[in-house]
Amino acid sequence: MKFVLLAVLIFAVIGFFVVVWKAARDWRWYQIVAAVFTMLLAVTFMFPVAGVLKSRAAWHQVYEEQVVWVERVEDEQQVIKHGDPADPTVGEGVISLAQKLSKLGVEAGRRWRSLRLQTADANSITLVQSAADAGILPGADPMGADPAAAADAAAPAAAPVPLVPDGLVVYGYAEQPQPNAQFTIPMFYLGEFRVTASAPNQVTISPTGPLEAAQEQAIASRQASLWSLYEMLPLDGHEPFIADGSEPDNQNVFGRVDDELVRRLLGNRVSEDTLNDYLRDGSRATPNDRPESRWVKVEFTKSYTDEVDSPDQRGALDGGFFDGNGRAVDSRLQRGGEDQGKVTFKTGTQIVVKEEAANQLFDDGVARLVDTYFVRPLNDYRFVLRRNRLRLTELAIRQEELKFEAQVLQDAIDATVTMLTTNQDIKVKLELDLTQTQVEKRAITEYHDKLEKELTATRQLLLRLYESNQTLERQLDQIHRQVVGRMEALTSAQ
Repeated sequence: MKFVLLAVLIFAVIGFFVVVWKAARDWRWYQIVAAVFTMLLAVTFMFPVAGVLKSRAAWHQVYEEQVVWVERVEDEQQVIKHGDPADPTVGEGVISLAQKLSKLGVEAGRRWRSLRLQTADANSITLVQSAADAGILPGADPMGADPAAAADAAAPAAAPVPLVPDGLVVYGYAEQPQPNAQFTIPMFYLGEFRVTASAPNQVTISPTGPLEAAQEQAIASRQASLWSLYEMLPLDGHEPFIADGSEPDNQNVFGRVDDELVRRLLGNRVSEDTLNDYLRDGSRATPNDRPESRWVKVEFTKSYTDEVDSPDQRGALDGGFFDGNGRAVDSRLQRGGEDQGKVTFKTGTQIVVKEEAANQLFDDGVARLVDTYFVRPLNDYRFVLRRNRLRLTELAIRQEELKFEAQVLQDAIDATVTMLTTNQDIKVKLELDLTQTQVEKRAITEYHDKLEKELTATRQLLLRLYESNQTLERQLDQIHRQVVGRMEALTSAQ
């Protein structure tokens, strides 16, 4: 191709000079000079133009490649941002994940991870954080929920910013490494604390109340060497225990529960019934399930409209998120818009609601039963921990009462044992006295029988003597009469 272009150029130059030679008799000198000069310039600039054209062709090819690459990147960006519903292996998009991450950040509040335990005593615990430990700037939010705080920490400041605001109430967790993971996650609750002192890379906290024995042991033995502090207690949910890639189906309303994860996290820390509740979460219900855990999947047989926004407008701190009828009062939760706070369900739409709400729909004749599921009631850890603390306090008081009662019972038992021992000695002595008494009784009885026999014999002897005395008395009386009669007879004879 190069030789062809060179030949064309040579023929063009020769043709130019032939034309100039033929026109020389009619042209003036300045016309000939101008034509020759133009020809020379054309030939001179032909080579830069050729280079430019070649470069343009190369850049055009690069442009076409970049256009194809940009289209591919835009498609990839769309998939990354919004996901690909047709490909389940892609998963959710960044926007959906960012919304979930933002939701987790709002629910968790500020948190400080990878704090190393430095010193710990009964009322003061010192934690230290370094950028090497956390992999982030000191005081920055590792979840990215507080970019302003991260920017403030990254930017040079005139005064040092404390790691944790002084006086803040925080909740401590012990972090532990996980299998096949390069990071640690909170695994054990250490209690509620108040920040008493804070520096850019150090914080001192003290318990707000008595700690449990297991918490004190974990801190004192330094088993909890790596801490994380949370401004708010985490919220309970169903999704964290669902296996990766599992989708809701007719068998599991949330998806398949990750049994290995549940057993690893809760296996030795909760009762068997509680563990079964986590493992069965979202599965089909059984007749023995508690009423508060029974949820029903219903299918609307008629179009149904429900009002979800309350006419009252107030903040959640002024009385909760919902009114007495379950309608949203917080503007952040209200639907609003053209629907004016109403939700319409078309015929054939399936939803999962609590059993009492399903019964109301059945009574209205707008829905039919599809299936019943067991849904684990979620825990509000703010009240659970407070209730557990009160319960532990009550149990401690009850324990002291039981100790006192046990001591009283032990004293009574000891007194009873002493009394039984004394009574046993008395019984032995009484038995000896009884034996001696029986011996003496037998001796007395024998002596009594002997005396009675002697008395009987004496009586009989006295009776005989009395009879003999009577006989003798009669005889004496007869003799006396005879003597008297003789004396009278003698007297009268004289």
